[in-house]
Amino acid sequence: MYRLSLYSIIISVLALIIGIVVHESAHALAAYLLGDATARSRGRVSLNPLNHIDPFGTVLLPLLMIAMGGPVFAFAKPVPVQVNNLRHPKRDELLVSLAGPASNIVIACLFTLLLRLVLHSVAISSATDFMVRSIMDLSVEAIQINLALAFFNLIPIPPLDGSAILVVFLKGQALRTYYEIQRYAMFALLIMLFVLPQFFRIDLISLYFSVTVYPVFHFLLSFAMGLV
Repeated sequence: MYRLSLYSIIISVLALIIGIVVHESAHALAAYLLGDATARSRGRVSLNPLNHIDPFGTVLLPLLMIAMGGPVFAFAKPVPVQVNNLRHPKRDELLVSLAGPASNIVIACLFTLLLRLVLHSVAISSATDFMVRSIMDLSVEAIQINLALAFFNLIPIPPLDGSAILVVFLKGQALRTYYEIQRYAMFALLIMLFVLPQFFRIDLISLYFSVTVYPVFHFLLSFAMGLV
């Protein structure tokens, strides 16, 4: 029982690290391609996890989510972007923000193809082989976690990536107010993630995932198994 639990945690953490590293690198690379080299100069266009890890968001938060048995997601150190360096600041800020979630969707699709390849290439007798089973389990977990990272970050609440969509439509005082409330948004997220589910049995994230992550996840699994 202990080994199974440890194995599951290792698979989840590995899938999460892949998703976070690619997500943050995608932000940094998009900013660089659009005119701002700040993140690249600080080593953020990198597949080295140590360049992106945030002690709470990358380590403690996902472990808490795993322990609670709920959806697993996390965040890394913010990617520094000097908006004024971008060629078209408002448009490019949105593109930089969306690059992260888009990269997670791409990763989910790549692991779907890998899972389909494994399922259709190995003999049934090989399905119990530890290496084959590990690849299959990692693929399934990576699909779900990357979809969770993508859709969670698309929630239009600061400081999540989806909040950048609002910037395109805000001007003047409304835009200044938006930047002000960013300082308090993390508290709102923690309330939504922990306080509401634990004390009021209101799980807004699970409701949101039920119409975003889970349908896409089941579709990709069906595709991997050749059912669609």
